[in-house]
Amino acid sequence: MVNLVEAVRSNPKINQFEIGDFLFSRFTCGIIQDRASLWAPQDYIVHVLTGRKTWHTPDGPFTAHRGETLFFKKGAAIVEQHLEMDFCLLMFFIPDDLIRSTVREIAGSLDAAPFEGPALPSAARIVNDTALSAFFDSMSTYFAGQEPPSEPLLRVKLKELAISILTSGQNPALANYLRSLGDSDGPSVAEIMEKNFRFNLSLEEYARLCHRSLSSFKREFQVHFQMPPGKWLLGKRLDFAAALLRTSHRNVTEIAFDSGFEDVSHFSRAFKTRFGVPPMDFRQALPVAA
Repeated sequence: MVNLVEAVRSNPKINQFEIGDFLFSRFTCGIIQDRASLWAPQDYIVHVLTGRKTWHTPDGPFTAHRGETLFFKKGAAIVEQHLEMDFCLLMFFIPDDLIRSTVREIAGSLDAAPFEGPALPSAARIVNDTALSAFFDSMSTYFAGQEPPSEPLLRVKLKELAISILTSGQNPALANYLRSLGDSDGPSVAEIMEKNFRFNLSLEEYARLCHRSLSSFKREFQVHFQMPPGKWLLGKRLDFAAALLRTSHRNVTEIAFDSGFEDVSHFSRAFKTRFGVPPMDFRQALPVAA
């Protein structure tokens, strides 16, 4: 899978402003491929300028059209490009440290009682109020200019984005999620893994996703799940594949890839070891619905 942050940073054709962990970008995706597998170790916001694109996340698909905005938690997704036109967007990567400092700075201005509705899923639509619309317009102006904005101004702009979401009341679930970052020292290993186990990431990439060193990630994982991450990932992926065999009409190759396996032969061998029969025999042995 492609690290989205590194892919944007390393592409000289992408119009971008970068300061340390701060990364703003504006670019057009030509119609090159219709699907791509991406992961990002930071939360990020996408604002669509033209076209449409669909992100297939652990919590289902999210399609964005012109003028719409989506928020994505750090994690992985399969991105589907719709082929009728180029897709142009603004993208803002949001470091956890900035959210923590911003939440703590304006704590006195936030509602005492946090949002009590459903937790924020892997992705969410953002309601663009006046403040957010003004933010996107101003960033479009900066990207169109000849000179990049200064570092202090970019820091203020990103903080403006966070404060707009935290205080407007238009995006309560997202605001609550950002507030939770202010009370934490890092992402939850358990939550990250439960959401992203079926994406084919290396242990090093999972560790980066959790903002841990590889050794710290393995230790914390062992404490929480009582087994090494490799063993847990294999079991979760096989159980997920078995569920797809029971409930979907996808073929074995599609199920293998959807469950986090790159090699179908390896998947079939591992499946037989776990369940005693190959995947197709497992499906054929299921009771026929009345």
